Amino acid sequence: MSFISTRGKCGSSNFRNAIFQGLAPDGGLYIEETVSDLKDVYSRFTKDTSFVDIAADMTHALLKEEISKDDAKAICSSAFPFNPELNPIDEQISILELYHGPSCAFKDYGASFLAQAMEYFLGERDSRAIILTATSGDTGSAVAQAFHNVKNIDVVILYPKGRVSPLQEKQLTTLGGNVHALEVEGSFDDCQRMVKEAFMDTMLQKELTLTSANSINLGRLLPQSFYYVWARAQSAENPGDLLEGNKVPRVFCVPSGNFGNLTAGILSWKWGMHVDGFIAATNINDVVPEYLSSGIFTPRPSRHTCSNAMDVGNPSNFERLEYLFRNFPGGMGSMIHGDVITDEETTAAIAHVFHQKNQYLDPHTAVGYLASKRYLASRDQRAQIITLATAHPGKFGEIVEAATRTSPPLPVRLEAVLKKDKISTVINNSLGSLSAFLMEHFA
Repeated sequence: MSFISTRGKCGSSNFRNAIFQGLAPDGGLYIEETVSDLKDVYSRFTKDTSFVDIAADMTHALLKEEISKDDAKAICSSAFPFNPELNPIDEQISILELYHGPSCAFKDYGASFLAQAMEYFLGERDSRAIILTATSGDTGSAVAQAFHNVKNIDVVILYPKGRVSPLQEKQLTTLGGNVHALEVEGSFDDCQRMVKEAFMDTMLQKELTLTSANSINLGRLLPQSFYYVWARAQSAENPGDLLEGNKVPRVFCVPSGNFGNLTAGILSWKWGMHVDGFIAATNINDVVPEYLSSGIFTPRPSRHTCSNAMDVGNPSNFERLEYLFRNFPGGMGSMIHGDVITDEETTAAIAHVFHQKNQYLDPHTAVGYLASKRYLASRDQRAQIITLATAHPGKFGEIVEAATRTSPPLPVRLEAVLKKDKISTVINNSLGSLSAFLMEHFA
C-alpha cells in the first residue's frame, strides 16, 4: 500500500514515512493512493470476533508490506488492553462506548495504536522523534497517556488556554517526563495553525524530527476505523453479513469536530463494510453541515461551547473527506447527513436521557444522541443507529451535573489525576513562540 497527498503535489509514501512526516510535504494530508478492498477480511468477522482480532487482521491487510501478521497482532494487543462496548439506549439507537481506555475518550484508540506503531518503527531505526500535536480537549490527554514514557519519543501538546475542561487539562499537564504541555493564548484553531506552520518551517524541519499525533496523522486515523467494523459486526449473525444490506437501514452517528472520526468511518465503508449512511453531528461550529446543505465550505473562527472538543471552525479532515468523495455520484451529501445542536439542546438532551433512561451522557455524545433522534423523526423511521459515545461523562462533570442535578461517577483513573500538580508553559499564539520553545528544549 502507498499513500499520497490530498493535494497531489508530491510523490507517494509508505506507512512508516507517512506517520513520521505527519503532513505531506505539500501541506496536504496522506490518504491511500488506491482504496483497499477488505471484503475478504470483513467476510470472516462475526459478533464473536474480538476487537483485537479485528484490529490485527485489518492492520495486516492494510499494511502487510511493512507489518507482518505476527507483528500486527503484537502491536494491536499492546495498543488495546481496553475494548469498545455497544449498548442499546432504546429500540433504535445503540451507544458505542469508546471511553474505556486510559484517558476515557475515543481518541485512546488512535493514540495508543500510533504510539505502538511508532515505537515499532523507531526500534528498527534506533532514532528519536518529537510528537507535536494540537488539542481541543481529548486528543491531548489521549496522546499524553499513550506516549508517556515511550522510548525515543518526546511529546509537545498545544491546547487553548482556558478552553478545555479542568479534568482534560489535568490529564495532559500532570504527567511530566517526556510530555510537555503548552498553554496557548488563543483558540484551538490557533493551536492547529501553529502546528501546521511548524511542519512547513524549513528551519525546524532541518533541526528537529517532528511528527504529529493529531487526526491529520495517518497512524491515528486508520485504527479509528477498527471500532466501526467491530460495532457493525455485532449485528452480524453469519460470516459475510458485514458486506450485505438488509431491510433495516444501518447508520452511524458521529459527534464531529475535526472530522477525523467520521473520516475513519467513511474509510471502513470504502473498504467494503455495508452501511446506509452517516450523521455528522456538530455543535454551532457547523461549517461541514453548512457545506452539506449549500455545497460551500466556509471556514471561520471557532466558537466556544459546552461540547468543547468539537469547537473547530476549520476542520483539517474535511480535506480528506473531499478527496474520498471527489468522484462519488451524488457527492458527500449522498452518504453524510449533517445536523447542528445548540448548547441549550445539548444540556436538555443530557437531562432527558438521565431522567428517562437513568443514563449519563457527556455533552459530545448528547449531541450525537439528539441528532440520531432527529434523523429517525425526519429522515428514516426504520433506521438502526449506532451513536458514538466519545468520552466518559465524568470528564465533563460540571456540565453533566448542571443538567442532571447529580454528579456522574468518576473512574478511579480520573480521580487520581485530579490530585496531581499541573506542569505547563504559557506561550502566545505565534509560530515564533512555539519555535523558541522547541529549539530551547530539543535542538
